[in-house]
Amino acid sequence: MNDKPLEQTLVLIKPDALKNSITGFIFSQLSEFITGARFAGAKVVNVSRFLAAEHYIEHVGKPFYEPLLDYLAGAVHYPEDVRWKRRVIAIVYHGVGVRERLRTIAGPTNPHQAREEKPGCIRSLGTVVPIKDAAGNIIGNRMDNLIHTSATAEDAEREIKLWFLPFDIPPLMRGYPVTTCQSHYYYKAGRLYQTCEPDSVFLLAPGDPVWTSDLEILQDIAQNKPARGRLNAVVAKYMINRE
Repeated sequence: MNDKPLEQTLVLIKPDALKNSITGFIFSQLSEFITGARFAGAKVVNVSRFLAAEHYIEHVGKPFYEPLLDYLAGAVHYPEDVRWKRRVIAIVYHGVGVRERLRTIAGPTNPHQAREEKPGCIRSLGTVVPIKDAAGNIIGNRMDNLIHTSATAEDAEREIKLWFLPFDIPPLMRGYPVTTCQSHYYYKAGRLYQTCEPDSVFLLAPGDPVWTSDLEILQDIAQNKPARGRLNAVVAKYMINRE
């Protein structure tokens, strides 16, 4: 009998994988037959810079940060006239030990290292792009490595809650506490409101399922208390696939 706990992890199939039509190969590598990982949620996302900025929040201020946002948002691989092609496939996988299994199949973050250490892994098909400053000097590298997988249990929780709402995932496969909202919440220009303001974005209404940790953040802000997390990290998921 397997007594190991079930885990969840986020996988993103990035724009370069879609551009190069290798999604079939990636899905075959990530299949349940190989990994024991089961789909808990999946969606196609036109990634905004707002969402990309929250996903890569730990890299703020680094030389590759802005190019990394352009990469995840699809601007690097698709010109302006085909913006609808700028998409990512976001997946929540569910199972025993899935996080490390999927990271092993993905391979090292750096594609050059992946080819040397683990030829045949997903990221071995990627590339490394030098980043230059205005004077043409190389100041860093951007890893066009086809796929993202959560690194730790903490990262997986943050990332799944960033890319998915509770109702994107079947109730029996939700890996984190969910509660029911009792108030209205709206967002506009970096601020939270509990009444509908002109040009505001609707977030939640009474009766909506919501990640418990997200609701705690909204309640803190509404009550002018120190928030237990970032408002933008809560809002970003509600902006997914909106104009």
